[in-house]
Amino acid sequence: MTLISFVVPAFRVQGYLRECLDSILGQPFGDLEVIGVDDASPDGSGEILTEYAGRDARVRPVRLAENVGLGPARNIGLDRAVGEYVWFVDGDDWLVPGCLPHVAERLLTTRPDVLMVDHIRAHWNNLGTPSVMADMFPEPPGEATFRLRDRPETMRLLHTAWNRLVRRQFLAGLGVRFEPGWYEDVSFSYPVLMAAERIGVLDWVCLNYRQRRSGAITRTRGDRHFEVFAQWHRVFRLMDQWGPAVEELRPAVFERMIWHYLTVLGNGRRIAPELRPAFFAQIHADYVQFRPPVGYPVPAGVEGVKHRLVAAGRWRTFSVLRSASHARDAARRSVRRAGRRVLPVARVTAGVTREAVLREYYRAELRRPLDPTLAVYAAYWYRGYACNPAAIYAAARRLAPQVRGVWIVRRDGVDTLPPGVEYVVAGSRAYYRALARARWLVNNVNFPDFVRKRPGSVHLQTHHGTPVKVMGLDQQRYPVGAVGMDFAKLLRRVDRWDYSVSSNSFSTQMWERAYPAAYTTLEVGYPRNDRLVLATAGEVQKVRAELGIGPDERVVLYAPTHREHLPGYRPPFDPDRLLDVLGPSGRLLMRSHYFEDRDRRPRGTAAGRLLDVSAHDRVEDLYLAADVLVTDYSSAMFDYAVLDRPIVVYAPDWEAYRLARGVYFDLTAEPPGEVALDFPALLDLFRSGAVRSERAEQARKRFRARFCALDDGHAAERVVRRVFLDEPAWPAPAGSEHRRDRPMTRNRAVTS
Repeated sequence: MTLISFVVPAFRVQGYLRECLDSILGQPFGDLEVIGVDDASPDGSGEILTEYAGRDARVRPVRLAENVGLGPARNIGLDRAVGEYVWFVDGDDWLVPGCLPHVAERLLTTRPDVLMVDHIRAHWNNLGTPSVMADMFPEPPGEATFRLRDRPETMRLLHTAWNRLVRRQFLAGLGVRFEPGWYEDVSFSYPVLMAAERIGVLDWVCLNYRQRRSGAITRTRGDRHFEVFAQWHRVFRLMDQWGPAVEELRPAVFERMIWHYLTVLGNGRRIAPELRPAFFAQIHADYVQFRPPVGYPVPAGVEGVKHRLVAAGRWRTFSVLRSASHARDAARRSVRRAGRRVLPVARVTAGVTREAVLREYYRAELRRPLDPTLAVYAAYWYRGYACNPAAIYAAARRLAPQVRGVWIVRRDGVDTLPPGVEYVVAGSRAYYRALARARWLVNNVNFPDFVRKRPGSVHLQTHHGTPVKVMGLDQQRYPVGAVGMDFAKLLRRVDRWDYSVSSNSFSTQMWERAYPAAYTTLEVGYPRNDRLVLATAGEVQKVRAELGIGPDERVVLYAPTHREHLPGYRPPFDPDRLLDVLGPSGRLLMRSHYFEDRDRRPRGTAAGRLLDVSAHDRVEDLYLAADVLVTDYSSAMFDYAVLDRPIVVYAPDWEAYRLARGVYFDLTAEPPGEVALDFPALLDLFRSGAVRSERAEQARKRFRARFCALDDGHAAERVVRRVFLDEPAWPAPAGSEHRRDRPMTRNRAVTS
């Protein structure tokens, strides 16, 4: 029999589900199964479960036709489980590496009905908060099992389903199920503990309980928080049915109920002010109805005062106490902020710079009305006309001619603009005016921190590549690659976004976790790739001719990415040796700042067959010209794959890069073609013809299906129609399962 069945419900957790599944399947313990329940999720969660099931027979996906909610979804997974123990793990949490052998050993040694495991609250800002297990069990609990009446403090551990493993046959005999609605853990976790004959505690941190920045139910106001009362009523009905067997636990359970009610009420993000009197009234009613005849352990201090006010039904006094507490906390925060704002007089009275004057001008322009026809475009920190913004600009000129597009460029980039493109120079008066008054602001990176998000303005973030390396908040786990990053400022910039363009489902998943905010994702393909899809044979010939490439020459484009965490690093690469392998008809294009190293330039006859294209304005030209792409961790591979031409991943520093910089998936296991981990292997791939082998073709086919399905040549049009023309829908590209145009929201179990 399988030892552990993991039940993983999935609803709008696509950005985190891969990490959850990897954390389970990658454990040094294999006697497990994963029942992944797609609760009719509107995002890519179901596709991820299917993908993992195709790679690992231990994953059994279940796809529901309609959304049933977290509790019923868990029940459906439970009904399909075959393991001796069941562990309900939410799709956005993840296990601690190496924890399962310890869990399995404790299960096999003690055979408990319930095994409680420790956890950490993993906050979005990379901080961790420990649980209260160390306080509840100051002495190591060891392998001894107990009943709840012997250790009632166990109830003070968080009442969730994911911090405990339950013996499946015990659960079946008990007949306890998850109930529908919010706070579903309450009516499951407490009864299970009360009925268990053998409870074990493993004081080993096994699970990371993710605290997301946005989208959690605990941060959502509404009347559904009143459902907590029904869940607790179910607990007390069960206690009435079970009678004397659990009667002595009633005082401790009652205290937990009142604590939980006050926790929900005390969280201002849950109960709106107009609903708080009614919520308090229901707390008072439950206090009167369920208070044990023998009394209960009333907390000391302020918490005890709250309990006594609940008992008396004194909402006004309770409200005054609550307001005074919040005002005191707010005053303390204000004092701390004021202290941080104090500057030396010398700095305040320093000379006024031209930039300071222009910033004042910008603030004055913010008070003027938005220009309803103005769209501002920028790319790569104002370097010029490029990437997704350029493709969207061109489509907008055709589809929305009433929109006036203006580009922001550095002064040294003005000459690179196509004829007829209106522009302002970065840092000029016109630049600040355009930023202040534009209705639309389009960029493939973020605008500067001083830019304000005005009501009525629309910020469109297009990004500039499908991510291999970790980005945004995920970089917090890789400090070597995040030197100089200010994540608080990053999030303030992300909060300005209204729309985020995504090239594929994978990018959507990664952006949601890397940049958590309330923007709407436009999963439409990459506008900059429209040209690659629509390019004709004649256009390809023209581009090659402009680069001086003959029709019979075999062109290899080498385009490595930048190692920002290793300045000065150069992947081993000898152009002479590669050109020698390519033969007389071979040409090598190098798009890399490493080419500036003169010692690495080809010598002799090979020198004429190499072209430095690092400064070429349009990388799409280079893709069209090349017969083969050699790259490492660059997003170039995703764009080039649109052309369905051979790709070679050359990653001589793969292990170091993966550990120091961090990656989202294993390029060596899921490559777009052949992989070389050293330069001799790269030469062998070309020498043997493996670059175009059947294995390489199949790898590229799988890669294209996963990452290029949306690139049909009309991505820019879809963006323009949605953002500039406010058209809510568009036809799904051929080959894609469904389009995505949705806000970044999610539902999550409420735990306290």
